Amino acid sequence: MSQIRADRLTFSYDGSIEPVFENASFTLDTDWKLGLIGRNGKGKTTFLRLLTGELSGSGTLTKSVPVAYFPYLVTSEQMKQTAADFAEELRENCEQWRVICELSELHEDAEVLYRPFETLSLGQRTKVLLAILFSGENDFLLIDEPTNHLDAQARENVRQYLASKKGFILVSHDRDLLDACTDHILVLNRKTIMVQSGNFSCWQENQERRNQFAEAENEKHRKQIRKLRQAAKRTAEWADKSERTKIGFDPIRENDRSISTRSYIGAKTKKMQSRVKNTEQRIEREITQQEGLLQDIEKVVPLKMSPLKHHKETLISVHDCALQYKGTAEPMCSGLTFNVRQGDRIALHGLNGCGKSTLMRVILQRVGILPEDDNLCVSGTCETASGLVISYVPQDTSFLSGSIPEFCEEQGLDRSLFCTVLRQLDLSRSQLGKDISEYSAGQKKKVILAASIMTPAHLYIWDEPLNFIDIFSRIQLETLLNSYEPTILFAEHDIRFRENIGADTICISNRNK
Repeated sequence: MSQIRADRLTFSYDGSIEPVFENASFTLDTDWKLGLIGRNGKGKTTFLRLLTGELSGSGTLTKSVPVAYFPYLVTSEQMKQTAADFAEELRENCEQWRVICELSELHEDAEVLYRPFETLSLGQRTKVLLAILFSGENDFLLIDEPTNHLDAQARENVRQYLASKKGFILVSHDRDLLDACTDHILVLNRKTIMVQSGNFSCWQENQERRNQFAEAENEKHRKQIRKLRQAAKRTAEWADKSERTKIGFDPIRENDRSISTRSYIGAKTKKMQSRVKNTEQRIEREITQQEGLLQDIEKVVPLKMSPLKHHKETLISVHDCALQYKGTAEPMCSGLTFNVRQGDRIALHGLNGCGKSTLMRVILQRVGILPEDDNLCVSGTCETASGLVISYVPQDTSFLSGSIPEFCEEQGLDRSLFCTVLRQLDLSRSQLGKDISEYSAGQKKKVILAASIMTPAHLYIWDEPLNFIDIFSRIQLETLLNSYEPTILFAEHDIRFRENIGADTICISNRNK
């Protein structure tokens, strides 16, 4: 059994105020099924890049086995080729028969290896790349968010597949995936790094206990500090009062006192002052013990939103609707019939390519938020209530660039309030001064979500809002939706999120199934 050891590992990006890692020390076994979790921008992908040698920091990071990283970077030239043609370019000495064996475990036909890669669905591409990754031997595998954009069935296939493997680090914000596939958790806390045996739910349960203990200890220290400060204040007042009586006295009122009493009073005052000093030292010790108790607690700060009330009960009415792009033989979906009423939380569910995003775009086109698509044919009816205000979160965030003030001006948002919401979503103050194009994928998604949350609307349409979003922010969003109960139509493959907010599910059939 080999190990990976970090000793006082420190790394920071050029121009960054705060280091990503500082004096981090831990040990990992290479036969573990290790889940890596942490807030967006905390350094999960950076740590994987340190392991691959792409980045280097101070301290030591030693490993006795080679590593391989997922997802592979597929070039534009390779996209036009078949995976069978370029597999060995991604993984040295890759043997096709091994890849085919891995594909069978992923419930995928071997023929996907011999089709142009660009013609494959997102789920098929992920499966092919995972099969290539696991086709080698003796490597420690680094798997970075393999289920983003995958539909429920593809996620289940990947979940079952990874559950049967070992010897990897899995970066994921999917709580069900982490529970099914990991036996150890590596957590990038706010100030420390911790390794614990068990899956995500075990870690979460233990973390809640640690948080409760830390808060109780913190409160105990605060009470003790208050008592000590009160005692120190009283003793200091007594000492000052005693010191003032050392010189000068009334011989009539204090007839039992003589000039020799002065030395006694001085000694008494000195003793009181020594007691004050000892108390202050105890206060300092209590403060030192208190420091660090709460440094790693992830407080899920409550978010706020202002959903609007519409004069009509039914906001969206879809009846016998079919969606089909020109030039395609069959519609993406057909026979869609459902209503969106005020207060509804509706999740669109279906395989990749079944038309979930397209349907949401059609609704947005009906209210004038998006332009009409001349290549899309819509039959049946899709009606929206008059005067309907919609707040939209798209899947794609690659278009984001510029500064936060520029984004706020473009979107008509209050800059101060917007920055407050981003801080509540755990973006640091230093991050707010950067160009948005430099943000991580999860941080970009938080920018779009923050803008939507701040926008008063009758209906919120969110297209895969949780892609790249960390676990703690997912819990924040669940709390927000349960507290304010906005009308929301969304597509999201995180089943636990859908269950936690009590969403109703509309199943959309894929034309190929």
